[in-house]
Amino acid sequence: MAQPRVALWAAEADDMDDDLQDMSLGNYGQNGHYDDTFFQQPQIDEATLMAMQQHMAQQAAFAQIPDVVKGFIVHFHQAVLENNLPEITIAYESGWNKYTEKFYSRTEWPEAEIIAPLVNDDPIFLILYRELYYRHVYSRLQPNIDDRFHSYENSCELFNYLLNSEGPVKLELPEQWLWDIIDEFIYQFQVFCTWRSKVKSKTDDELLMLAEGGPVWSSYSVLNVLYSLIQKSKINEYIAAHQAGKTPEEIAEIVGEYGVRPLYRHLGYFSIIGLLRVHVLLGDFTLALKVMENVELNQKSPYTRVTACTVATYYYVGFCYIMLRRYPDAIRTFVSILNWIMRMRQYHTRSYQYDQISKTADRMYALFAICNALSPSRLDDNIANISKERYGEQFAKMAKGQEDAIPAFKELFLYACPKFINANAPPYDDPVALNTLLQSSPDTSSPDFDSSALSDPAQRHLSLLLSDVVAYTPVPTLRSFLKLYTSLGAKKLANFLDADEEEMVQQLMVMKQASRSVTHVPGGKGLLDGQTASTSDLNFVIDENMVHIAESTVGRRYAGWFIKNTERTQKLYDDLKNQPLPPPSKSAGHGANGAGAPVAPVQTDVKPIRTGQPKVAWGGVKVGA
Repeated sequence: MAQPRVALWAAEADDMDDDLQDMSLGNYGQNGHYDDTFFQQPQIDEATLMAMQQHMAQQAAFAQIPDVVKGFIVHFHQAVLENNLPEITIAYESGWNKYTEKFYSRTEWPEAEIIAPLVNDDPIFLILYRELYYRHVYSRLQPNIDDRFHSYENSCELFNYLLNSEGPVKLELPEQWLWDIIDEFIYQFQVFCTWRSKVKSKTDDELLMLAEGGPVWSSYSVLNVLYSLIQKSKINEYIAAHQAGKTPEEIAEIVGEYGVRPLYRHLGYFSIIGLLRVHVLLGDFTLALKVMENVELNQKSPYTRVTACTVATYYYVGFCYIMLRRYPDAIRTFVSILNWIMRMRQYHTRSYQYDQISKTADRMYALFAICNALSPSRLDDNIANISKERYGEQFAKMAKGQEDAIPAFKELFLYACPKFINANAPPYDDPVALNTLLQSSPDTSSPDFDSSALSDPAQRHLSLLLSDVVAYTPVPTLRSFLKLYTSLGAKKLANFLDADEEEMVQQLMVMKQASRSVTHVPGGKGLLDGQTASTSDLNFVIDENMVHIAESTVGRRYAGWFIKNTERTQKLYDDLKNQPLPPPSKSAGHGANGAGAPVAPVQTDVKPIRTGQPKVAWGGVKVGA
């Protein structure tokens, strides 16, 4: 009976719906077509439409982010908010590189605007995220002009936050990240200057942006940031007070509220190294060493925990010494850091910067070969042998000092020198001058093109080095003859050299000049200080028509090797001596014929020497009463 009732109710309901529809519609739609002219269409301006499209694109991009990456960003942000240095270090050195290799090895990370909802639009974290984002673009991808401009703007926001906030900011970052911030800031400046100097490869849009760019990545703005960080942190005052043995309370009073915070202190020190690098890139080697006046090259410094910073410091200091013709100081600098790198190699392999450190070390071996050819020494045979293994052919050519030496010097210098930059940009804001520059530039695609024709800073510095090399070319041959005699007639020596006596005397003076150099004195103030001293083991004087030679042979130094290995052996002995005795074996009280069966004592003819104290042998068994 239930089914007919349901059907009847359904039929009645349908009839009622039809009646209601007829009553509500009336005669609408029966007298013609629908006319929409009475309704005004909504007007959406272009900006609103673009914002809507951008929002939809961001939502689509956000949905494509893997969940594990979202979780990593949330965790990273929380660690930064809490100033949790261990968690920040793990996320920075491990997590970021891990997910880069897994998801973004050949593409960009999500933009900061896309991940902003995950971090509650935290402006400070987004600045730090963009710093990592653009570093990834520069290292793995090819940055376009927008990336170059936006990375500069983000760096300005970061440094403005650190320098212009009301009081020191409450932010803690790992030392490695702080160094990478300064290092990447200078690297992007260097890359931008190199890219900016190539006028012919620019598109019309790029030319327009460069003309309107103003001070973007200018030398003045970069130097201003580095000097401001040094002044704000009072790092030079901190180093001087620390070297003077001041107490922590006295140091805190000297450096003020900014200098006592590790964030500003580390940024200040790394800015000094950054200034060293920038002045080298600009070609001012004296000023580069001047800014290092208060810094001691010492591997025991607490800042050596950032390996990349230490290696870069020694590399640029050594290169400055080369360009200032202080080759013994350059050799000493390279030997010191290369030995340190070999000792710490097992720790470098764990670092994500291992490849960069290895490349810098390889360049220093090349520079060491140049210095050793211009100023032979036996400071460290191990480093010399490694350099010969890597650059044996060039090493032999440079040591002979003949015509083949110049191409060898040129090859090693261009490989190992820094990537110099031009301080001044091309006149992009002056179309007439820019057009003149384009017309006067040689055709780089021509097979007869010589790169030295351009105002390449590397070629200018190479020409300065080669001027010394050309002058010192006859020195190795002259040196080989003088080492065979204690006294030699001037005429006879001139015959050996196939030159007249006047030319022979000029070559002797060149050799005398080459054997004297300004060398750093231990305990001196600053890296520029030094005294003129003889750097050769061969000395001579000219008396009338005779050349008197005196050779001082420096014996090999074995004391340091024995002291080092003696200390190492003593340490091993002390470690073994301080270790606890091993516990007795569980089978010591159990025989082969059953658990708990006593073991028959072993008879021996040797009686222990009795003393006042019972003796305990290895294993814990008493052997004496």
